[in-house]
Amino acid sequence: MLADAITRLGTLSAAAEELNITQPAATRTLRELEVLLGVTLFDRTSRGLSPTPLSAAFTGHARAVVAQVRQAERHVAELLDADRGSVVVGVHLTGSNALVPRAVATLKARHPLLVVELFEALPQRLLSELESGRLDLIVGRLTRPTDEHFVRRRLHDEAVSLVVRAEHPLAQRQEFDVAELSNYPWIMPSSEARLRGELEQFFGEQGIDLPSNRVETTAFLAVRHLVLTTDSIAALSTSILRELPGAVSLGPQLDLASHSVGITLAASRPLTPAAKKMIDILQELVHGQ
Repeated sequence: MLADAITRLGTLSAAAEELNITQPAATRTLRELEVLLGVTLFDRTSRGLSPTPLSAAFTGHARAVVAQVRQAERHVAELLDADRGSVVVGVHLTGSNALVPRAVATLKARHPLLVVELFEALPQRLLSELESGRLDLIVGRLTRPTDEHFVRRRLHDEAVSLVVRAEHPLAQRQEFDVAELSNYPWIMPSSEARLRGELEQFFGEQGIDLPSNRVETTAFLAVRHLVLTTDSIAALSTSILRELPGAVSLGPQLDLASHSVGITLAASRPLTPAAKKMIDILQELVHGQ
């Protein structure tokens, strides 16, 4: 949807590219939409298009309508063949864990013709995609309770540890000054991630500076390579640590606060049969641990 794309991306050209239409076509569509509604949806600025309060209200309703249409199309298709269909799951490294790959493997073993898509992004982007109907569910860290927009179901709790390779200088010592942590390169999530704020709080409580030598990423392959091949330090959940042979925790005394991992759903629409199957397997695996 054009208004949604402009709101997220900030420019008409970027929105047109995402929707695979020409910029003149996007300009014409936006003009026609504003004439139809009798309002200005976006203020034109030197840096792009800025949504007006009316645009935010319209986009919210439009997202819900589009999401319902998408879900209805998929629901009908899946009812015609219960073992086909698709489920799109949003994941994020700082909240995701080994549970998702296990659930996908189990689901595919039982329903090989069912298509599973994993969509990785930052938490705020995932919520936007869930609300728009592009995602069926999100599996990851729960930072808020259920509200009128999203339903959140807890699966389990886990801690976040400071992780390094087994050959790391700090891993070879029984004790070390916490201030030494800032002397090494770090892998940190971006400023949008909840874990980033907790790391900054951790450094503040320890009275040491935030490391200036750092890479900011939540891409699992990049994190894995940097942890196992350099002296970088990363804050990772215990379930991810178990999937990194050759990596170790610097000790429970340096663990960050534990958090809940769970499922986030859109409150405004029912689940498709495929999404229900995925959720059932996630809960089954957790209860079987």
